[in-house]
Amino acid sequence: MHSPPVDSPPHTRAPGTALRAAVALAVPSVLLLVLVAVSWDPLMDLDGDIARTTHRWAVDDPDTTQAFRILTDWVWDPWTMRALCAATVIWLVLKHAAWWLALWLTATCALGTLLQQGLKAAIGRDRPVWPDPVDSAHYAAFPSGHALTAAVVCGLLLWLLRLYDAGRVLWRVALTLAAVSVLGVGLTRIWLGVHWPTDVLGGWLLGALIVALAVASYERWRAPAA
Repeated sequence: MHSPPVDSPPHTRAPGTALRAAVALAVPSVLLLVLVAVSWDPLMDLDGDIARTTHRWAVDDPDTTQAFRILTDWVWDPWTMRALCAATVIWLVLKHAAWWLALWLTATCALGTLLQQGLKAAIGRDRPVWPDPVDSAHYAAFPSGHALTAAVVCGLLLWLLRLYDAGRVLWRVALTLAAVSVLGVGLTRIWLGVHWPTDVLGGWLLGALIVALAVASYERWRAPAA
C-alpha cells in the first residue's frame, strides 16, 4: 500500500487539467514565437501601430509614465518576483518541511528565467527605438522577461494557495493582486516603450505554459500509486 511522502501537500491531484491547459497554451505560444521569429508583416505592423500610440501617450503624460516606471522597476520587477518566490520557498521549508515542493518551485522559477533568456538570445528581436524615449531596457525584446516572470511566480503561488486550502478571502485577495500584477507589468512595459505588444503577449503565454507544465509534472510525480 502506497504511503505519500512526509512533505506531500494535502490535496495533490491527477495532472489531467493542468496537462490539458499546457496543450492549449502550447499552440498559441509556439505560433506567436514563429510569427515573431520570421517577422510576419501584418503582426509587425500591428505591433508598430500600438507601440507608437502608447509611446505618444507616455510622452504626453509624464506623471503616469513616472508612476509606471516605479511600478515596473520596483513593485513588479523580476527580482521582486524572485524575492517573493524565495520567501515562499522558505515558508514551505520552515512551516511545512516541504523540501521537494520547495525545490520544485525553485527549479520552475529558474527554468522560466533560463527559457526567456535563451529565447531572447535565439530570436534576437530589437526593442523599440524612439527619438524621445521615456525609459530604457537591456537585452533583446522577445519575450518580455517582466511579463513571463510575473506570470510564472503569480501562477505558481496561486496554485500553492489552492493546494494548501487557502481561505476564501485570502484566495480572492491573492487572485486580484496576481491579476493586477501580471496584467499591469505587461502594460507598463508597452507604455514605457521598451517592449512591443507581442513581446508581452509572448511572456504571458510562455509563463502560463511553464506553470501548467510544472503543475502537471509535479502532480503526476506526487500522485498516489493505485
